[in-house]
Amino acid sequence: MAMRRAGMSAIRALCSSPNSTRHVHSTAGSKKIVGVFYKANEYAELNPNFVGTVERGLGIRDWLESQGHQYIVTDDKEGPDCELEKHLSDLHVLITTPFHPAYVTAERIKKAKNLQLLLTAGIGSDHIDLKAAAEAGLTVAEVTGSNVVSVAEDELMRILILVRNFLPGYHQVINGEWNVAGIAHRAYDLEGKTVGTVGAGRIGRLLLQRLKPFNCHLLYHDRIKIDPQLENETGAKFEEDLDAMLPKCDIIVLNMPLTEKTRGMLDKERISKLKKGVLIVNNARGALVDTQAVADACASGHIGGYSGDVWFPQPAPKDHPWRYMPNQAMTPHISGTTIDAQLRYAAGTKDMLDRYFKGEEFPLQNYIVKEGVLAPQYR
Repeated sequence: MAMRRAGMSAIRALCSSPNSTRHVHSTAGSKKIVGVFYKANEYAELNPNFVGTVERGLGIRDWLESQGHQYIVTDDKEGPDCELEKHLSDLHVLITTPFHPAYVTAERIKKAKNLQLLLTAGIGSDHIDLKAAAEAGLTVAEVTGSNVVSVAEDELMRILILVRNFLPGYHQVINGEWNVAGIAHRAYDLEGKTVGTVGAGRIGRLLLQRLKPFNCHLLYHDRIKIDPQLENETGAKFEEDLDAMLPKCDIIVLNMPLTEKTRGMLDKERISKLKKGVLIVNNARGALVDTQAVADACASGHIGGYSGDVWFPQPAPKDHPWRYMPNQAMTPHISGTTIDAQLRYAAGTKDMLDRYFKGEEFPLQNYIVKEGVLAPQYR
């Protein structure tokens, strides 16, 4: 998921929206905080640091309740009778995650008359209607940088899984088979391949650094160039024209935020112009691509392999075409919710809640919506 970098200084110039009707900071008294997380179920007790779940609720319950606040956690987020809907009318803070997103629509924002603050425990706030949040005068923030290492490492793993045609071999072992040819006919070295990242924010830059030892040809497209020193260190080449870069790539990695401009950017037409057999990794957002176009291209072999952990919607329905398309290495949304990442985004969420209660500013890079204005990458 591409992160904020240069350009965030523009937040300093944010001014109040004329439609702003709600307090940016906490007012005195007890607050009702609702957190929406995935359930750990039988895995809850296997790791004391498994905090990003309903069962542990980021590990902040005792701290919140000791200060007189009410803390509700749930995984029930869909439909008119879900648990989240029951609390919309009187909650002050809603904490969500990209891994089990509570879709905060304009309709839900209208219902939440007391809502002041929307926090994303993790990175990526596109599950929120940011325009509606801005118009309502809400503050939206996330824990910038909390899981960038986690996602970049996962992307590198997925690249190798696809390039080496790993999954068919794994399935052979499980099924009691042994057919080297069935794997080797489309297994390659990563060295010498052209890898392009669409987006070179915090995650994209980390990926470029991790790919450098593999002696790839590295390309990147973004709205701004990365630091010249990093360009020199990685050997990455800036490509201003996305449509000129994509057909050059053996492997494409998506690393940009989901906005109205980027939604569906990898569509049927763009896919048709890619190299036959191209490999694609998408840990950014599922809605960046045309779902059916990807499935069709995997079926035809035009896409040689597609891997990622992001879907639309999430959780993915059982009939989602990516579950059944060939040459895929998909998983649930897991790359940014390692135990290490959970501890980081739990600490970051607690820090912002503490600042909110005290009426203090958040770290500048954490703001997604502040005083009616969206952060640059979502404009």
